[in-house]
Amino acid sequence: MDMLLTILLLLYGMMPGDGGYEGIAGALSQPGGGIIAEMPGTDAAEPGTDEAGEPSGGKTDPQPGAPKIKGIYVTAHSAGGSRMEQLLELVRGTDLNAMVIDVKDDYGYITWPTENPDLAELGTTKKIIRDMDALMARLEADEIYPIARIVVFKDSVLAEKRPDLSFRKADGNVWKNGRGESFVNPYRREVWDYNVAVAKEAARLGFKEIQFDYVRFPEGFEKRADELKYDKTDESRVDVVSGFVEYAKEQLEPLGVRVSVDIFGYAASVPAAEGIGQDFVKISEHVDVISPMVYPSHYSTGWFGLKDPDKEPYATIKGAMEDTHEKLEPLGGLKPIIRPWIQDFTASWLGKGHYIPYGKAEVEAQIRALADTGIEEFMIWNAGNKYTANVQY
Repeated sequence: MDMLLTILLLLYGMMPGDGGYEGIAGALSQPGGGIIAEMPGTDAAEPGTDEAGEPSGGKTDPQPGAPKIKGIYVTAHSAGGSRMEQLLELVRGTDLNAMVIDVKDDYGYITWPTENPDLAELGTTKKIIRDMDALMARLEADEIYPIARIVVFKDSVLAEKRPDLSFRKADGNVWKNGRGESFVNPYRREVWDYNVAVAKEAARLGFKEIQFDYVRFPEGFEKRADELKYDKTDESRVDVVSGFVEYAKEQLEPLGVRVSVDIFGYAASVPAAEGIGQDFVKISEHVDVISPMVYPSHYSTGWFGLKDPDKEPYATIKGAMEDTHEKLEPLGGLKPIIRPWIQDFTASWLGKGHYIPYGKAEVEAQIRALADTGIEEFMIWNAGNKYTANVQY
């Protein structure tokens, strides 16, 4: 099974959130085994907190007064540019109450001029959000819950600056995937500390949650692991990735922020993806919030008994949530809040007859499926930040 997933990820590796791009194409047609790229799952009855300020799963919540999150993804360019006003108007006029903002983006740039000298020295910052303090003040004024998105191990910028922290080919050059992207090495503790340092800066700025994305090795890594040069230990890739999450949680806990991780949604429906080092349950043990990326367009023929999952958003999300409940049941009281990513984009790459235009009805169908499986929190993904109007969130 892992080999099948690896081939799939290698072919269709770009997704929203760790994957949320609308550029994923193609599909396999094996029910229960033919995923298009990533599919999220969500845990059921349990977002929210009890009177003791603990999530219904039993963990102590660093943000016990937080609302049930209904958020949208916001790029650094949107957050620091003219589009931000439109997004603020969208949130003000709906039941949306949160924004997930890139503070370390998909290229690896730290997106604001941090004053941390250790980070600034590396030359990995970019003034995309020129005045982060002003941005945070705007969010606070509108009572918008701020979540900092940090892309972790996919990091072309750091790989270029520090090839020793990356994966290198036999000729010494940094390895790149088919899209020209480089990853840094999850085995290197220096890489852990670098990303945690960015997270700590975001927490000090006022972000209430740190959301780590691309918490994994490159797609199909096991096929090239023996050819590339990189430092490693005897630990498995699964243990290294979950180890980073555990470490980050420990480091950030004194700052009172939640820690969340975006994860391939298919992980709720299959065994651990050992090739990329993602184990849904192990990662979930160490976070306050788990965010499976559930996009109906990313399921192929046969999933949940459906011919074209993208055309049936309600049934697809419902099936993914049921799988997630089952997957995380062994955690009992250690289960985190489950807050999935859902789709607000049209998957035209699927080809004629296999997709439908996504709009109000399709977004609301996904939200309804979440509610019917006990999920009250969610985030909406559109890579271009163009969200459907008049949706009842």
